[in-house]
Amino acid sequence: MKRKIELWSIGVVEKSGEREARVNIFPEFSAGLKDVEEFSHLIILYWIHLRDNAEDRKALLVVPRRHTVNAEKGIFACRSPSRPNPIGICVVKLVKVENSILTVEGLDALEDSPIIDIKPYIPRADSIPDANVPDWTWKGPPT
Repeated sequence: MKRKIELWSIGVVEKSGEREARVNIFPEFSAGLKDVEEFSHLIILYWIHLRDNAEDRKALLVVPRRHTVNAEKGIFACRSPSRPNPIGICVVKLVKVENSILTVEGLDALEDSPIIDIKPYIPRADSIPDANVPDWTWKGPPT
């Protein structure tokens, strides 16, 4: 059963470069950044706004283009930006916090991507050293 849900954009990617990106958190959510600088890494969830269209939301099979595999995979078995809900997730290094601007390294979101959530990266909870993955995932970009 499909249910409609509502998300709030809490900020936007202002500048996305090769190495660093700036994430502007809107003033009404800036209090939520209190003590975020205590973490070296964050998990950023964002809306893949350029894939928010009927065709990309219907895709269930894709060929992972940024990997060496040349076979269709289910979208839930890869990180394709085409998906029913175009939500991106990325672990980033927090470089600095100035007012409500986060400067981060490693963000794979594009400029103007709406930010939908930020969570602290906690190794005890977010790392599973003995996880199993298919061989093709080792050949390609980090995300």
